[in-house]
Amino acid sequence: MTIVKTMLQIVATVTLLSILVQADNNSTKEVQDMSDPLAVYTQAGFGISNRGINLKVGQAYDTGNPITMGMNILEIKGIAGDTLGWEDDSSDSIDSFRFRNFSVDLTNGRGSQLDVSYNLHSEAGSISYSFLQALPKFGSLNLYPLAGVGIAFANNALQDDGTIASGYSVPGTLAVVGMYAKYAITEQIWVNYNPIWSTGLSGSDLFMDHGFGGEDSILAHEFILSYQINPRMNVKYFANWTEYVDFGDGDHRIELNYQF
Repeated sequence: MTIVKTMLQIVATVTLLSILVQADNNSTKEVQDMSDPLAVYTQAGFGISNRGINLKVGQAYDTGNPITMGMNILEIKGIAGDTLGWEDDSSDSIDSFRFRNFSVDLTNGRGSQLDVSYNLHSEAGSISYSFLQALPKFGSLNLYPLAGVGIAFANNALQDDGTIASGYSVPGTLAVVGMYAKYAITEQIWVNYNPIWSTGLSGSDLFMDHGFGGEDSILAHEFILSYQINPRMNVKYFANWTEYVDFGDGDHRIELNYQF
């Protein structure tokens, strides 16, 4: 699978560069609020984490509907993890990809998201589709509950009878429920806390009993501390952990983001 991984890395790098070029050519003049989880804008990000370098690009696009906005976001994670990271299981190959297609209705604050993630080391990933809704603001606090469904997929996955499925298969379906929360400390500083709970809906016994961090469900936590340097640029600290992985053993990164 080394050749396949190398090809995926090449495709991802070329895609990333092409999106950056398009973003530069189609930059928007109106600056969006980068602290708003429902904001749509063309962007690029660079992060350094305990698993290597992360790259992120997002491109806003015309949905053809004047009351909606759309955006595609591609993230490439864990580049040069063995050299620049400090986790024992890191390598210098790309660790994982994440692609999101996001749209928002400007009239009611409702968004939808297609989320595709894939880990190159485990050769497993998921595809989910969820809705989120902006609730009325409570002082400095904004809440955006979300819910959705999806599928898990894997290459050469272990089956209930102990055999290995040849090629890619779908071990099961899943549900996701969670929330994005934002608390503004000042106009330039804010924090986010995004808990997401995932569980199986149907599938093999192995998936239903052990498909989420070795358990039948998982609660994932994300904490973000952000500082807006200027209207187009901010810096963020991310911490990601789960109910089975302590905060200190989770993923941590510093990310610089720019809005075109």
